[in-house]
Formats: sequence, C-alpha cells, structure tokens
Amino acid sequence: MVAVPVQLQLRDLPSVDQVVTALAHLERRFPRKLIVSEARRVLDEVRGEIRAGRNGSIGTIESGVERNLARLEAPSLRHVINATGVVLHTNLGRAPLAPFQPLSGYSNLEYDLMRGARGKRDVHVAELLERLVGAPGIAVNNNAAAIYLALNELAAGFEVVVSRGELIEIGDGFRIPEIMRSSGAILREVGTTNRTSIEDYRAAINDRTRLLLRVHPSNFRIEGFTARPSLRELAALGKERDIPVYEDLGSGCIVDLRAFGIDEPLVSESLQAGASLVSFSGDKLLGGPQAGIIAGDEKLVARLRRNPMFRALRLDKLIYQALEVTLRNLLLERWDCIPALTMIAASSEDLRARAANFISRLEGIPARLVQGQSLVGGGATPEQPLPTWLIAMECADVMEAERRLRSSDPPVVARIEDGWLLLDLRTVLGTEEDDLARVARQACS
Repeated sequence: MVAVPVQLQLRDLPSVDQVVTALAHLERRFPRKLIVSEARRVLDEVRGEIRAGRNGSIGTIESGVERNLARLEAPSLRHVINATGVVLHTNLGRAPLAPFQPLSGYSNLEYDLMRGARGKRDVHVAELLERLVGAPGIAVNNNAAAIYLALNELAAGFEVVVSRGELIEIGDGFRIPEIMRSSGAILREVGTTNRTSIEDYRAAINDRTRLLLRVHPSNFRIEGFTARPSLRELAALGKERDIPVYEDLGSGCIVDLRAFGIDEPLVSESLQAGASLVSFSGDKLLGGPQAGIIAGDEKLVARLRRNPMFRALRLDKLIYQALEVTLRNLLLERWDCIPALTMIAASSEDLRARAANFISRLEGIPARLVQGQSLVGGGATPEQPLPTWLIAMECADVMEAERRLRSSDPPVVARIEDGWLLLDLRTVLGTEEDDLARVARQACS
C-alpha cells in the first residue's frame, strides 16, 4: 500500500506506476487502462488540493482510486422508494412505470412483418391512441418537443395568437414565448393577464395568422376577476376564419379523475369541443414514460409527421414499448396496472389502514399516524391535494435519519415537517413495504 503522510507535499506523492502496482488485485474486476486513468485522475486532484493549500489528510491514494472505480461500476440510475406522497414526482421520474420486460435482441420497430418490408414505428401506438382519444396521433420525446414541432410546422415565419394569461413557464425554465421563438413562429399576444375575450382573438387575426394557440395553465391558477373564451368559442372562430386551433393540455388526462378530486380536462373532451390538435405528456396523468403526444385532425397530424424535425424528436424503441404497454392498459381499463392512477385513486381510509399496519412493523421506533395531504405533482392539478394519512417517525436526529434513508439500499425519499420524519404510503408500492420498513428501522435506530 502506498501510504500518504498526514500533511501532504507534492514530493510525497507516489507515481502512477506505484499506485497501479498497489492496486494489481483489482485487474480481475477492471481494465488496467481504466485503473491507470483513475490513478492519474486522483493524483491530479490531490495535486490541485496541495497547490490550493488544502493539504490535509486524505487517507491513501489507492482508496480514492478504488472509490472512483466502485462508483463507475455501480448503476447511476436506480430504483427509489418514493415516500413523499407526490405521485408525479418530477425529480423521481414523474409517473411510476408498470413492470414490463424490455425487449432484448432485435424487434420489429420499423419492419412490417405482414408485408415483409420497411414499416413505421408509429404503428405500435397509433391504433391504441386513436381508440383512446378518438383521433389519429403521433408521439415525440416530450411535450416540449410536441409544442415545438406543431409550431414549427404550422406557423414558422407566421403569427400565432395566444392569450397573455397563457404565456406560462413550467419546469426547468420552459417558457411558451421562448419555445415559440425557437420554432420560428411569431407570438401575437392578446387580452390581459387575467381577462381575454373571443373578440380579442378575432381582432388579432390577420393575413399572417396561422394558428390559434390555447395553453392549459396546469401548474397554476388565476382566481378572481378573470375570463377567457371557452374552447368551443375558440374552435368556432378558427373554423370561421379557416385557422387551426391547437390546445396544449400538458398533463394528458385520458381517464376522468373527477371522482377522486382531480379536475383536469380530458383529451377526448378537447377534441370533441373542436380543437384541431391537442398535445400532452406521456409521463403525467397518462401514467406512462416520458413522451409528447400530438393528436387531432388527420391532415395536420400527417403534416407534422412529414416535418424533418419529427425524425430528430422521435421515440426510442424502449419508450415505444413502455408507451404501448401503458396505452393498452388504459384502453382495456386495467387500472391496477397503471401505478400513477392506482395511487391517485387510493382512498384515505385504505391509506390509514396500510399506515397503521406499517407502524406495527417499525419494532419500537416511536411513530404515530397523522392526517395530511398528498399531491399529484408534476406540474399538474395545483391546489387539488389528496387527503392521506402520514406515518410520523420520531428520530433523535431527523436530518441524519433522512440522509440515511437516501443513502440506503434501496434509497428512500421522504419528508421532514415540524421535526418529524414523514412517510406517505400513497406513493409506496405494496411490493416496496418490506424494504421501506427495514430501511426506516435502520435510519431511526
């Protein structure tokens, strides 16, 4: 072992060869080239620390190399138990996916097995999508891409009329005016932040208008002295002036969730109201993988598909498979196969019973049941919380306990409120409860 003095100096550092020789036993697990590369990396980092005057003890050079190699060997993308109660947790991948077996080897992604000729990858979801929403559609890699594609194809170099109250910003700085500029479309604002009338739209239409855009404000609410025309009014104006009406729905609600306190417009309702096109996310209330879906008028959808950017924005085969599984489960009403919908539909009474049973498995860790709220999340349904029962755990050091949860195997993400560590079983799968109980005991013991 190449020891390093407590107070390092540049002259004390071993050579790369010395470090690699000391780590010869690792060559059974890692390529020698990688060991050499990481040895150089660690030595460079230590030199930088010394030159900056931070030359305290760091153990051995080999231990740093071994830590780097172990980190590179372990998967970065891992299964996480979500005990926050936020169903569509943006940082945890939004909608939890139903189990499915990814296809290995080759697939018929773009091959028509019946004709024995090249096919289109759209077909794997097209029929299911049309059955669900009542109109043809295509899928791209997220809803921002869907908006970009629609604006680029239908209005590049021309004007798109949109209400000032709908010039929204959603997660990670995505802003409607900026995506419009990037697409080549020209923004024509009408109305005010809180009130826009159908006459505002009518007055803005000119010979350069190519699209009337309506954006569902899924991540915020404006209340009080407000007004905006109904989608039917906007669609009637579009038909009168022969201009397509495009509605971005964001959350993509296919199933009516009003019975569970979630009031989001249905995709099918927007199309029935006269929207020429709608777009929405695949990984929000649809309950599937990240995707952006555009559905509506057959001719307009065909135009979007012919746009050169469609190829750049198209889905990978694994996403198509996950989306196909989700759409089929929706069509066949296999609700228990769509985790996000199952979580939203869980009643407060059922969650209380689960939570009470879970507390009995904590084996002496002080815990109690408290009423609380879950959230749909993902930029959907603001101010529409879901009633739940929380498990409040008492820990000597709640911050340390929360850190231990995140560092466990599997990692657990929870909440801290008023000095208690909170677990919400709404977003915990039944198959995850054993692991959660074990990790929670360890974190608070």
